[in-house]
Amino acid sequence: MDDIKHVTREKSCGAVVWHETAGERLYLIEEMRGGHFAMPKGHVEPGETEAQTAEREIREETGLEVELDTAFRASNSYSPYPGCWKEVIYFIARADSRETTVQAEELRSILWLPYEEALRRLSYDNDREILRQAEAWLNRHGKF
Repeated sequence: MDDIKHVTREKSCGAVVWHETAGERLYLIEEMRGGHFAMPKGHVEPGETEAQTAEREIREETGLEVELDTAFRASNSYSPYPGCWKEVIYFIARADSRETTVQAEELRSILWLPYEEALRRLSYDNDREILRQAEAWLNRHGKF
């Protein structure tokens, strides 16, 4: 790749958002306007930390205020289009409520799903791997 210096690099941050109800952990999955299913994330704005970006994006996309745990940090990278390389950092975030507001410009719907169903619904393998890591982390470390 001789043109590596000409590749646009993007960075987004988000979180695996969960809520517990009646002893069951549910995960927030977004149905994007493009039709795919993913976890909340968005571009880092100038002057923001990764955690600030994740909290802002969750609030903008879902209306939720969450408790972010940065002790869990996982990432994936991919090329969303030719000439661009994107890194996405995910944390874990606990939501005290399932009351959401859909950001219509970006989302079709918001789903709260148990782990196995959330895994099946996610569109991309790299997102499924992040969810697997988050589930394992929560099972080891408990609630926060």
